[in-house]
Amino acid sequence: MYPTDLNYTRDHEWIRVSGDEATVGITDFAQKQLGDVVFVELPDVGRALTQGEVFGTIESVKAVSELFSPLAGEVTAVNADLVTHPEAVNSQPHDTWMIKIKITSADELGGLLDATQYETLTQ
Repeated sequence: MYPTDLNYTRDHEWIRVSGDEATVGITDFAQKQLGDVVFVELPDVGRALTQGEVFGTIESVKAVSELFSPLAGEVTAVNADLVTHPEAVNSQPHDTWMIKIKITSADELGGLLDATQYETLTQ
């Protein structure tokens, strides 16, 4: 059910790693729990993040939730389309990215879940 080319956090973010860059979004499970997403707040490009640090918030008709960085790194890009179209997270959660980061500690990858582990966590 969950893409195998991604890694996952226990906080329901997904991460796709390519070299020293990572793309981050939220999982299908997370968007279903949230319901209709109406607002996304993302960090500024250049912001340094530590693993597990809050990098933004996502608001739905049900709740406001924090977004957590799966790895330490520097924000290199934010998905500005989410400002005007936050509902994209609901329709394609594993294709709708939120931030891209330049990874500063690849060792942290070992603490992330693979698709099978994440699916087990959410059952």
